[in-house]
Amino acid sequence: MARKAKGLGERHKKILEFLKSYQKNEGYTPTIREIGEATNISSTSVVNYYLDQLEKMGKIERQRKISRGVRLAGNNPLGEMFKIPLAGRIVAGEPIPVPASDFSYFDAESSVDIARTLLPSPEKSDGLFALEVDGDSMIDAMVNDGDIVIMKSTGGIAKNGEMVAVWLPERDETTLKYFYKEDDGYRLQPANPTMDAIHVGKDEPLEIKGKVVMVIRQIDKTVI
Repeated sequence: MARKAKGLGERHKKILEFLKSYQKNEGYTPTIREIGEATNISSTSVVNYYLDQLEKMGKIERQRKISRGVRLAGNNPLGEMFKIPLAGRIVAGEPIPVPASDFSYFDAESSVDIARTLLPSPEKSDGLFALEVDGDSMIDAMVNDGDIVIMKSTGGIAKNGEMVAVWLPERDETTLKYFYKEDDGYRLQPANPTMDAIHVGKDEPLEIKGKVVMVIRQIDKTVI
């Protein structure tokens, strides 16, 4: 029979120290795999075992529906943490037809935790939502497949050169691209030299859903 551990063991302490350091430096929480790599634990199931124990001890809090769902409990050195709703997925590639909109992929409880102080305008957090990136058309902008982009609603307005989430109602497509308004319509420019821009005529409806204000790099896309 295995002996029941009392208090914090070395692995517990290493995990807590890594969570504290990562959250302080990055402003968001690590994935299960990143925790394992930092603490020399090769099995994600073993990492989960220790995280379950830390959660029962009240040392951490977990959101199991997202991959970056582990955070320290109690005081946060970065200040107030708040939840941003994970609204769905956004295509960063050739836009593909969807039944209604990519903004319905996750359930209403899905969210990501962000330190308010890390946002460009921390006092103005209204209208923020998060999207998971699907595709690699924005890789030269350091936005990769599986990353999370934090968006801010702009009332349908965008400036040239801003990275925005666009919905094309007539095509029933959504995409993440750089936005440019031109004489004959709009140009949705990828940040990938192997891909062509998407051109939208000035008579075709186009809706700006929001602009990117922050990117969370998603090294491990596995949700555990």
